[in-house]
Amino acid sequence: MLSNVDSIPFSTTLHVRDTCLCLHVQRAARALARRFDVAMKPIGLNNGQFSLMMSLNRPVPATMKSVCDLLAMDRTTLTAALKILERRGLVKSAVDPKDRRGKLLTLTDAGMAMLMAALPIWTRVHGEIDVELGDGGADAVRQTLAPIR
Repeated sequence: MLSNVDSIPFSTTLHVRDTCLCLHVQRAARALARRFDVAMKPIGLNNGQFSLMMSLNRPVPATMKSVCDLLAMDRTTLTAALKILERRGLVKSAVDPKDRRGKLLTLTDAGMAMLMAALPIWTRVHGEIDVELGDGGADAVRQTLAPIR
């Protein structure tokens, strides 16, 4: 039932559907995420877990803030994602001795082994996508989507 309130014409909905950059980027991101999720499912990871674990592959333990910044993720979301990986024994956290309120994050040996198993999968799928996007396509997408600083 229609109310007496003015409505937006359906043609406007179609226009937004067809032209909204945010919608198109979100749809592309979900499609890419699903592709990597499917590829990594046999080893028990998803694309988000791979990215998080890769962000911990560094010579010194990572702070929560540095990982949040890198992954453009809020602290609550990162904490929830870390709990899953910690329960699986892939990541460990320790109190930051420089700031007892903070945590330092590292991969466990099992986490490094999992990341090593995931990397060839990521490399293969990423290579397939690069080929599909054609010469310079992937680089153009990366440049366009790079955060504005």
